Amino acid sequence: MRYMLMHKVDEQDPRSHNPSPEFIQKMGGFIQEAAQAGVLLVGEGLRPTTDGTSRIRVENGKKTVTDGPFIETKELIAGFAILQVRSQEEAMEWGRRFVDLFDGELDYLEVDIRPVSEFEPEPAS
Repeated sequence: MRYMLMHKVDEQDPRSHNPSPEFIQKMGGFIQEAAQAGVLLVGEGLRPTTDGTSRIRVENGKKTVTDGPFIETKELIAGFAILQVRSQEEAMEWGRRFVDLFDGELDYLEVDIRPVSEFEPEPAS
């Protein structure tokens, strides 16, 4: 089963996109362990919304494009990972360990752990 972990941070907190060297070392160890365990398929951090970010919104058929930064939004996705695990419980355990890396680093962090839809292609007729 694949799960996506998305972590959200406070875009206004300067520490959100300027991690300490100690944090980078902890995160590197976590990524290496998850990769060696065979559960990390992909994981990336996202740049702040001041760096070339745009948003397309469709509401009632009307498209609106807004360029960053998105000052009005406190919670923004700062990164993601796709994990290949055996169960939701295993995904939650990796998620808890990921959250623990941020202890003392940020005042706000939220991590969503969501199953990825596994669509099977239709058999050829």
